[in-house]
Amino acid sequence: MSKSTPAFSAISGAQVHQVLHGREKQLAELVEKVYRIHGAGQTVNPPSYFLRFPDRPESRIIALPASLGGDQGVDGMKWISSFPANVASGLPRASAVLLLNDPATGYPFACMESSIISAVRTAASAALAADWLTRDQTRPARVGFIGTGLIARYVHTYLAGTGWTFDEVGVFDHSAEHADGFSSYLQGAGESGYLTVHESAEDLIRASDLVVFATTAGVPHVLDPALFDHAPLVLHVSLRDLAPEVILSATNVVDDVEHCLKANTSVHLAEQQVGHRDFLAGTLCEVMTGEVQPDRNRPVIFSLFGLGVLDLAVGQVVYDELLRSGELTYVDDFFYELHRYGKR
Repeated sequence: MSKSTPAFSAISGAQVHQVLHGREKQLAELVEKVYRIHGAGQTVNPPSYFLRFPDRPESRIIALPASLGGDQGVDGMKWISSFPANVASGLPRASAVLLLNDPATGYPFACMESSIISAVRTAASAALAADWLTRDQTRPARVGFIGTGLIARYVHTYLAGTGWTFDEVGVFDHSAEHADGFSSYLQGAGESGYLTVHESAEDLIRASDLVVFATTAGVPHVLDPALFDHAPLVLHVSLRDLAPEVILSATNVVDDVEHCLKANTSVHLAEQQVGHRDFLAGTLCEVMTGEVQPDRNRPVIFSLFGLGVLDLAVGQVVYDELLRSGELTYVDDFFYELHRYGKR
């Protein structure tokens, strides 16, 4: 990109989907690479900023600024909203845009629809964790999904796309309509595992060796540690489902300590209850490097807050592919005041 004539592109959700669809293995590998870059200290990933509304306490918009180093250097920010009431009207809970900035000039060079990017990096992170946290044992054959929205669908897609197969698949949602819809998706996606729609989250947990939480819960609703006595692997994608007592009874792995232990996530509530962080085994990157070996005699819970650098990396893949194929849509004259003393 020329410093004298910066260009700006607007990238639609349709284009994002076109680039990312069917690349589950490649994107899981990318997410692993970014975790390693982050673990090596080659990123800037400050705390997310939460915009909350006194008249709409259940809703929020989050800003995730970040800078990714390494050979894929890019700066930028994701701006993602979570409005749970959308679900009742048929709209997805979350919507997002991602802004990419040129590290050399600071100029933004692309703005793209990012709910898909957010779902992709979340699902790829979950699938990556499921792989690394079961590498020295037989993979779980019974999976259960608590919450059946877009994120649950993407997590299933990424598990399947990275080689997972299941004998049994459990589904639970407080909405029977949503549970049925997710079941139809599973059947249409070619899921061959025996499918059960459970009547409670508790029944599903007891029947599953791999549990995926992908709900809109704002406070813990699974309270009994005994539900996890069979030591399942838990992908705690939605972060606020589990009571501190469940967290404290488990082996806990997070994507990033400082990000996960904030905003009243379950691990943050556990920290507030006991006054320390000793219940954390470590990060997923530390598992990948061998620095941490989780105790698998207890339930293993992976909590992922989601790192902005992952969004940047996936967004850069989208931009690069559209640039290569000549499908970028440029916004002419987006930057207008480019002359110090004005045009003459």
